[in-house]
Amino acid sequence: MRIGIAYDLKRDQTLREHAPDDALEEYDSEDTIEAIAAALRAAGHAVLRLGGGRAFVERVLAASAGRSEIDLVFNIAEGRGSRSREAHIPAVCELLGLRITHSDPQTLAICLDKALTKRIAASHGIATPSFCVISTLAELATAPLPPLPVVVKPNDEGSSIGIRDGALCTTAAQVGDQVEALLRDYHGAVLVEAFLPGAEVTAAVLGNGRAVRVAALMEIAPSAQCDEPFLYSLKAKRNYLEAVRYHQPPRLPRATLAAIEHTALRAYHALGCRDLARIDLRLDAGGGPGLIEINPIPGLNPTIGDLPLACARAGLAYEQLIAGIVADASQRSAPAT
Repeated sequence: MRIGIAYDLKRDQTLREHAPDDALEEYDSEDTIEAIAAALRAAGHAVLRLGGGRAFVERVLAASAGRSEIDLVFNIAEGRGSRSREAHIPAVCELLGLRITHSDPQTLAICLDKALTKRIAASHGIATPSFCVISTLAELATAPLPPLPVVVKPNDEGSSIGIRDGALCTTAAQVGDQVEALLRDYHGAVLVEAFLPGAEVTAAVLGNGRAVRVAALMEIAPSAQCDEPFLYSLKAKRNYLEAVRYHQPPRLPRATLAAIEHTALRAYHALGCRDLARIDLRLDAGGGPGLIEINPIPGLNPTIGDLPLACARAGLAYEQLIAGIVADASQRSAPAT
């Protein structure tokens, strides 16, 4: 097939004045794009680099005008400018009738909003930590905060953006300081979420329909025993070689792993995910899994992406992962005969 890759490179973005140093954390590196392209070529596909934003639209239209039709768009574009930014490229593809990997615009727009994701999950009976959303500092005085301790983070960001050392709060004063800083620095709503004290596990979910499966579960833990609760913060991710240990399979009882898989699959279906998603969960004080968030465009760097790392440790090589995404998307979007 002739496959175009939709993406947004970190180096191509422009920081606004006084932006925090993690403002571009979600955007991809050249290494990631080349790794995907190499895996696609290894599977026998022709590859076009389409980029994102206006450049994507221009290149797609130029390819069509030149009778070089694109058979499939491999989408890892993050978009820019709003909480629906991850839906921009898929919406354009729907408009132009292009087949595309990953979830549709509606699912992508919903899942970037952590609170909306949690509300939909809860409506399906899926456990998720209690929370509230604060849009202005004035709301803080009357907001129905969950019981302490809580995690305070941007509601409409990914890649641990805004989740720093002070994100885990044990006092009301700390909550106020964190909310004020996030409202000021990230210009979006803030999620205040009850902290679940158990293990953190990420689930790599692949496929569509009855073929959906949990390809791997991976526990994310601190590298050394410490008295402080572990939070997979921005600092931990940036310093993962020293600060983090990844356990695949997780060091948990079989019944707990089964419960985590069940919760991840229910969340995947409830939010309408397609082809793949990374689903993050933590265990509560009783050992039950609670949904933290869903990432339907998970990072696909072969060496630092949590989903590829979990899959590789479970025996699914990177080239197989990428080929499987293409196969699932192609089968899903193939015209009826």
